Amino acid sequence: MANTAAETVIGAAVLALAGGFLVYAGQTSGFGVEGDSYALNASFRSVEGIAVGTDVRLAGIKVGTVTGLELDPVSYRARASFTVDDELEIPEDSDVKIASEGLLGGNYIEITPGASEFMLADGDEFLNTQGSVSLLNLLMRFGTGNE
Repeated sequence: MANTAAETVIGAAVLALAGGFLVYAGQTSGFGVEGDSYALNASFRSVEGIAVGTDVRLAGIKVGTVTGLELDPVSYRARASFTVDDELEIPEDSDVKIASEGLLGGNYIEITPGASEFMLADGDEFLNTQGSVSLLNLLMRFGTGNE
């Protein structure tokens, strides 16, 4: 098969287009190159429905990502580590909870800002947390009449 200039140009265009699709897919799925961010932590009773890569949102807008989950062997609470965009300053009295996107939607971590003049810094931990609520457990309690 003879190599011609037209075949080379078409091949290069196909490779460039494939690379463009990969970059676009990475950016839309959250696996693209992230900007600067800082780490925060929170301790929950339950992190059911949360995994590494789950969104962290403030006012419904994604501001970070969950980077780690581990069990504290002393308190038996789940500890979530996540990042937040560097340009976002979060007051130290803010609340963080695991919220649901809807009845059949996934879960995410939601930050509700407080009113403190002091801001959280890299590595700080939220004190006010609320873990996930299991819909199945609520329905079982309702169905059996147990409280």
